[in-house]
Amino acid sequence: MKKWNLIVRVGRCENCQNCVIASRDEHVGNDFPGYAAPATIGAESPIRILRRVQGGSHMIETTYLPVMCNHCDDAPCMKVGGSAIRKRADGIVIIDPDKARGRKDIVKACPYNAIVWNDELQLPQIWIFDAHLLDQGWRHPRCQQSCPTEVFEAVQLDDESMSERARSEGLRVLRPNLGTKPRVWYSRLELWDTCFIGGSVSAQVGDVVECVPGAKAALYAGDRIVAETVSDVFGDFRFSGLEKNSGVYRVEVRHAYGEASRQCELGESVHLGELVVAAPDLASVCS
Repeated sequence: MKKWNLIVRVGRCENCQNCVIASRDEHVGNDFPGYAAPATIGAESPIRILRRVQGGSHMIETTYLPVMCNHCDDAPCMKVGGSAIRKRADGIVIIDPDKARGRKDIVKACPYNAIVWNDELQLPQIWIFDAHLLDQGWRHPRCQQSCPTEVFEAVQLDDESMSERARSEGLRVLRPNLGTKPRVWYSRLELWDTCFIGGSVSAQVGDVVECVPGAKAALYAGDRIVAETVSDVFGDFRFSGLEKNSGVYRVEVRHAYGEASRQCELGESVHLGELVVAAPDLASVCS
């Protein structure tokens, strides 16, 4: 049977908040019996945009990650909620707006913090995949409809086809170690959960400090070369896709002007600053 899945394309989100606003517009003050009770204007949104800022100096990278209910096939909230939570045949999880009243324990059951508490109604609530709209014939939820950068794609596929698409496109889920089998998939999630080491190559040429394009940069872990790259027209280089807290690295830079090296212990992403290569007489370099 075909089931709903949501693909989130990391790197496209610009934090415009359109998906958040659209969700609130749909649910604040609006009652959808059997699907969801009215959300309150002061409650937390069930769609959130997380922000990660990496690096330093002029090499700063900001990544935004939309998060919401994952509509897990093995949802921890369902184990706690009992009859107050049901999973539809099409994969969508619904918290019953009548049976779940007063059940704040359901909020705590979600390891993704995707269940919000409606204090006015004493009710746990989630992003319901806009099931009430899909059941009316809509082809996608409002988050997809409202997103100007095409971050979201709702697809209805059988499990085998979805697994094949995940493999072919490198889609991943959040916290797979939990074994909850989420139905929200992320493209290029490495932009969120990996680090980079970057720096800038420069040289003192006479009385002027020049950026150095075309310098060869190598990244070492111990005696092993992990990656190699070349500085760009601004003298900048970057090694991406590194694991957080992955240990000590050494960067070695070589150019006709000379050599430089720098060492760092990687926790989060880091900009090493300027690596100044020793410059001989400019005329001898250019001759």
